[in-house]
Amino acid sequence: MPIVADEQLETYRSSIDNIDAALILLLAERFKVTKAVGEYKAAAGLPPADPDREKVQIARLRRLAEEANLDPGFSESFLRFVIAEVIRHHERAGVTES
Repeated sequence: MPIVADEQLETYRSSIDNIDAALILLLAERFKVTKAVGEYKAAAGLPPADPDREKVQIARLRRLAEEANLDPGFSESFLRFVIAEVIRHHERAGVTES
């Protein structure tokens, strides 16, 4: 049975589309900054990963998720995915374990 789009549904979908666009733009901006961090780490001979910072960030974002009524497990999984991608970029940029 085909789904019939109505005005309310289209309004919701338009909002979702705008939010998705904002998320992509925010991620792009985040990766610009983490690229600069990777370049700095490579020049300074620092390792690509900082497990202590990751722990602090994950705990902070879990708290924020709880306050926003978002599943903290989902937010942690998402952040771990982003962190893994950032580390992969750092490794490609020549940031090495010291």
